[in-house]
Amino acid sequence: MKFSTSSVVATRRSVEGSRASRRLRRDGKLPGIVYGAKGEAISIEMDHNPILLALRVESFHASILNLQLDGKSEQVLLRDFQMHPFKQQVLHIDFQRVEADKLLHKRVPLHFKGQESSPAVKLEAALVSHVLNDVEISCLPKDLPEFIEVDLSQLTVGHAVHVKDLTLPKGVSLVLHGQENPVVVTATKPGGKGDDAAAAGDAAPAAAS
Repeated sequence: MKFSTSSVVATRRSVEGSRASRRLRRDGKLPGIVYGAKGEAISIEMDHNPILLALRVESFHASILNLQLDGKSEQVLLRDFQMHPFKQQVLHIDFQRVEADKLLHKRVPLHFKGQESSPAVKLEAALVSHVLNDVEISCLPKDLPEFIEVDLSQLTVGHAVHVKDLTLPKGVSLVLHGQENPVVVTATKPGGKGDDAAAAGDAAPAAAS
């Protein structure tokens, strides 16, 4: 698991509204907002292209970011963004402030390793299905991982990896929203079926929050 902090630079938006946002976009700027914690909600603008590039990097979506706003720094999380339906253009972006001593909830990606060397694949040419590609966790900002690693090197046919099988970093806990133990990965023979538990789990992936 990796931990990192990136920086983004913004300024306060002096004019709001849809017409003002359209003018910003024509000038290569991106409208947005930063909200939450103890501060007021602030409308911001930032250079568009660096954010477009950052959004292509997985870690940008699951890292604590240092927002440099008019010369002052505060820690935020990316919470939402809207893309143009067919252009490579970000239309709006939302950041949420975080507090060092307050737990946060965040979906983080799963990174899979060892699949090709697992008994399921190496010995039985099984089909490995990734039911989940991310999980929701709760932790303090300092403990937020960029990703959680899933070791599939011991995976066998007819068995599943569940979320409670994952090795979590210190200070990190799962948020299951009432689900007991969702399936992450299953392994089945081509044209065949795994055991009943794996098959049932494959049909009921975790709901997104």
